[in-house]
Amino acid sequence: MTNLLRVPTGTSGKVHDITPASAGWGYVGFALYRLKPGETITEATKDREVILVLVEGLAEVTAAGQDFGKMGARMSVFEKTPPHCVYVPGDSTWHATSLTDCVIAICSAPAQGSYAAQRLGPEGIELTPRGKGQNQRFINNIAMEGREVAGSLLVTEVFTPTGNWSSYPSHRHDEDDFPRMTYLEETYYHRLNPAQGFAVQRVYTEDGTLDEIMAVKDGDVVLVPKGHHPCGVPYGYELYYLNVMAGPLRKWRFENDPDHDWIAQRDAD
Repeated sequence: MTNLLRVPTGTSGKVHDITPASAGWGYVGFALYRLKPGETITEATKDREVILVLVEGLAEVTAAGQDFGKMGARMSVFEKTPPHCVYVPGDSTWHATSLTDCVIAICSAPAQGSYAAQRLGPEGIELTPRGKGQNQRFINNIAMEGREVAGSLLVTEVFTPTGNWSSYPSHRHDEDDFPRMTYLEETYYHRLNPAQGFAVQRVYTEDGTLDEIMAVKDGDVVLVPKGHHPCGVPYGYELYYLNVMAGPLRKWRFENDPDHDWIAQRDAD
């Protein structure tokens, strides 16, 4: 099993570059740029589709021959406003020029079907609560299956309040057995507020063949190739993460860990 915790390679430029080959799986890619004002990046999608997420800052974006102009609004993810995002199809090129300090995430997966380049946010994205009590978190659904905007990618943002748990009760989506479950690889790009904080994420299978507990710092990425993957943030800090999922079928079907499913059953009442 490859290392599931990926730390940034620096403080500027392309600080994450996770490919299916480097992750040891078949679908999800995740990259992240930290740019200074005036810096430009250009990439070709080739045989993959891409969703660009303006995590923080402002940039001018063109993709697949379309000029999307100035994008971005929030200077910190913890403003919790809807993100500005662009879908870029396969066999295309995109460009971004930063207007401020800027953080841009590149979420990618194999291109399937025919989808046009388009803005995916902030329009159509609304911060939505999920869970109860110390399990409550807030979701920005960028491109989940309810939005028919991509062939493979599922992308969402999650804000977890101080002292709370998220991606909980523990659940997995590692079998290609629709409609019971779908096989989806997943990445978590984590941010902490204040930035010196930490979160905890566990990735484990019910048979114990995989069981890793990671102390996650601001800017780290966790890979979830299989198994359950809950995370929690200590009192005094709040947690943001950007999820990217993809697999053979663009649907999110999961099963809870049987040991903890009683929590979901209780809270559903």
